[in-house]
Amino acid sequence: MGFDSGGAMDIDTRVLRYFVAVAERLSFTQAAKELFVSQPSLSRQIRQLETRLGTELFTRSTTEVRLTRAGEVLLDAARRHLADWRRTTHIVRATAAGDRKVLRFGFVATGGGALARRARSVFAQRHPDATVEPKRFPWGGEADALRHGLVDVAFLWLPADTSGLHAEIIATETRWVAMARTHPLAASDSVTLHDIRDEPLMWTRRAPTAWVDWWAVNPRPDGSEPVWGPENDNVEEMLEHVAAADAVCIGSESMAAYYSHPDLTWRPITDIDPLRIAIAWPHDDTPNPLVPDFVRIVRTLARQD
Repeated sequence: MGFDSGGAMDIDTRVLRYFVAVAERLSFTQAAKELFVSQPSLSRQIRQLETRLGTELFTRSTTEVRLTRAGEVLLDAARRHLADWRRTTHIVRATAAGDRKVLRFGFVATGGGALARRARSVFAQRHPDATVEPKRFPWGGEADALRHGLVDVAFLWLPADTSGLHAEIIATETRWVAMARTHPLAASDSVTLHDIRDEPLMWTRRAPTAWVDWWAVNPRPDGSEPVWGPENDNVEEMLEHVAAADAVCIGSESMAAYYSHPDLTWRPITDIDPLRIAIAWPHDDTPNPLVPDFVRIVRTLARQD
């Protein structure tokens, strides 16, 4: 991907993403965590970028990282370049899917629940020549998948970054807690946040911090933080930890129905806000002509519920 108009060099969009992550956080440590790369590798990539450009982009000290004037200029240009590249890849991928009569919908865990399955069934009846491809993403990854053109439409679990997207709430679900079947609270019909206040709680680095905090109810009404338990990368890892009595986890009502496990018990939490589920698609007029009808079907079914 050529970056400068003169074609003097090629700079990988991945390296630009690394640069932008460091520049926005002014922390190599934080950027490395959010990019899922090691800090030495990230520092090496930035040094190589500075060498290729012939200038320092950051001033570094033992206490802080700051952008140089050249770094500030590159940050503006890199953001525009990455935005253009995301839009380009989105258009290309969506156009290709539309030409193949494929509708790709994204989701996390149980996504849109029963509503999504019914919408898919109605859509298949209306478009017998089309193919529906469900694509599951890691925690909180559905919105970025839309922006990068990996899917045409998605069921988002809010809160989520909906910038550049249309998003309409189409369902809500009670939040439930999963625990080992031997847990003392397993005998209760329901629980409160107070009941699980001292329980280690599963969490993940894969999702945005705001998303993790919302699910964990962090901070708690009394101002305290959850007791953080083991990390996980996906729902299967999370539930294995819970079944082994390492921690508890908070999920949705549909997760309680879909993810049965002989060593797990699910109970509704009676005093926290429900999960809101939205149908989302890009702001741009989508090149995939199947999207508008799928959205109409979801809206109609949501009104009937």
